[in-house]
Amino acid sequence: MKKILIFAALILNISFASENPESLMTKANEFFIAGEYQKSIDVYQKLVSEGYKSPELLYNLANSYYRIGKIGYSILYYEKAKILAPSDEDINHNLNFVKLQTKDKIEKLPEFFLFEWWENILSLMTINQLTIFIYFLFLIALVGLLFYIISKNVKLRRVSFYASMIALGLLIFSSIILFININRQYNLKYGIILSESVIVKSSPDPISKEAFIIHEGLKVKIEDRVEEWCKIRLEDGKIGWISKDTFGII
Repeated sequence: MKKILIFAALILNISFASENPESLMTKANEFFIAGEYQKSIDVYQKLVSEGYKSPELLYNLANSYYRIGKIGYSILYYEKAKILAPSDEDINHNLNFVKLQTKDKIEKLPEFFLFEWWENILSLMTINQLTIFIYFLFLIALVGLLFYIISKNVKLRRVSFYASMIALGLLIFSSIILFININRQYNLKYGIILSESVIVKSSPDPISKEAFIIHEGLKVKIEDRVEEWCKIRLEDGKIGWISKDTFGII
């Protein structure tokens, strides 16, 4: 019987390997439409584990988790999808809808309006979109400078010069934003609580004092790690330590 099970598993792996990402995505979507949400999750997760990422894939995976009642995983993958497509209406709508169903209602510390304005600018475009935008600004600045040098028409030279200077200014500003976003991506980490409830400790020690309790779906900032423990910060300023197994990194 054991040999039969092993053989069946090998056949299943071979069949999966022979399918391309598009066919797997189609199969997962069909499972979802048929109401077989765990099967759709298995296929979507297979694609994710193989390194495939797209807003649609992560969005569909989040929807599947929501259908089986796993709010934490649902929010985690909506957040991952939002990184790739920050202005997508469906992703933002579903993310906000599911967040309403979490137990913890954390009051965010008031923020100076200039900081809030700056954060909005930083989130206008993804890193890939910024990179493409900077590339086009560079081309505009280069073409403008070229026309300024070779043109004998005074009006065209003036327009080319101003266009080149404006493009160069936007290029520098966009490059600063790109640098900040890349730095944040690698150094600033957020997580989503996946366990139904988590006791937050005052220090990275299982016998340390209990600070407070948080619940599934809450977004936390990850500030430090000591072995199996991670230091978190909530939006209201509370800090504490939780096990790394209780949350997923966005």
